[in-house]
Amino acid sequence: MPIRMRRVKLTKTQLFLKKIGLRKDDYPFYKEIGKALLCTYAVFGLGWLWNETSPLGWWTLKPRSKEEKELAHLYERRRFPYPGDTEAMEKFIASGGALGTAIGSKGTIDLEKDPESLQKEVRLRKFEQESQKLWLRMRNEVISDLREKGFDIE
Repeated sequence: MPIRMRRVKLTKTQLFLKKIGLRKDDYPFYKEIGKALLCTYAVFGLGWLWNETSPLGWWTLKPRSKEEKELAHLYERRRFPYPGDTEAMEKFIASGGALGTAIGSKGTIDLEKDPESLQKEVRLRKFEQESQKLWLRMRNEVISDLREKGFDIE
């Protein structure tokens, strides 16, 4: 009676591992590596989730300066309502709206200012600040030159 050889159907993963040179006795090693990676990603995922929803936040043991505490509200995460929810949108706009939008703090929309006029206004303000700095620098140079020459100027 002839001995029949059993043919084992290889899966795609086993074929791939065979192509790159891994034998069947290497599988437990890579199985352990897979478990370690899965556990590592799980721990990092929980840490990330804790950071997002934590009542403590990260770095709570680090002392904060007075200025940092005063400006902390600027860096808080804002929760924006879904645009289809009109009641939530009205409440959001009434509470101050999004920073940097055309919606004012009282919930009124600023329609009389278009983006071009705002840019012109900002450029004009910067120009005035630079001219003020230049004027003060020139004035201080003249005062220091006159003091070097012996004049008493207040």
